[in-house]
Amino acid sequence: MSGDLPGAEEIAELGHGIRLCHRVDGPEDAEPVLLVAGLGQDLHAWPQPFVDGLVTRGLRVVRHDNRDAGRSSRVRARPPGMLRQLLARPRPDGYDLQDMATDTVALLDHLGLDRVHVVGMSMGGMIGQTVAAAWPDRVRTLTSVFSTTGDTRIGQPAWSTKLRIARPPARTRDEAVRRHLDITGHLAGRGYPMDESVEAAYARQAWDRAGGSGGAGVARQVQAIQASGDRTAQLRGITAPTLVVHGDRDLIVHPSGGQATARAIPGARHVSVPGMGHHLAPGLLDRLVDLVAGHITEGATA
Repeated sequence: MSGDLPGAEEIAELGHGIRLCHRVDGPEDAEPVLLVAGLGQDLHAWPQPFVDGLVTRGLRVVRHDNRDAGRSSRVRARPPGMLRQLLARPRPDGYDLQDMATDTVALLDHLGLDRVHVVGMSMGGMIGQTVAAAWPDRVRTLTSVFSTTGDTRIGQPAWSTKLRIARPPARTRDEAVRRHLDITGHLAGRGYPMDESVEAAYARQAWDRAGGSGGAGVARQVQAIQASGDRTAQLRGITAPTLVVHGDRDLIVHPSGGQATARAIPGARHVSVPGMGHHLAPGLLDRLVDLVAGHITEGATA
């Protein structure tokens, strides 16, 4: 059952007690592509020009808020404290990436989509990988953008990033905007800088959509990643044609994470983008549309 929200957003009531807010762009008869957002992000983290670019290429684009983000369900389990996160000791009552992948497949069921092209960034890439491994018949192609395998020996953040993300959650909307601009500017790097006005608008909207700080949800999502451990063996079972995209200036998921992902997935193609950090910056969007749409076209005809 769907509930109406402003604009084109709707709420899907999934059968296992989770509600996911989602949006669909593009004609109903077009090839469907599912975009899965990263840690603490909502569906608007996918830049509208990127979405529009995919629609122009003849695709139907589905985006959603993961559990504990945006307008989707907040899980009632207690979030892990900072010490637990630093020590990677998940609480026993937390969820993991498999649970988040189950949400994703349930959304596809709700929308009547049997098979889709999956594109995930960062944590969303991990969720997409999990869907492709556990439900191979639902994924036509997989694109994993600046993501990793869960192996703690690779793909780790720089200390400059760890110091930023270790701060307590923002308490006000203005503080949340300042924090977002600081971390996004840091992660985007100099090669492909962020658009400050666009990112400030996103941060304000994200605060409003979530009803305030999403710190507890982010902590539970971090815990989900940690609870899932090293997924390399699982990735070896992926059969969908896979594209792995990573920048060589990523300060939160070291480029070794993308390299390991491509090595783990049979036949995966790895594209390293010089100067790209951990952000879908304006200067990258046309190239990313070309990469993703090209990969989808090749996979659809394979």
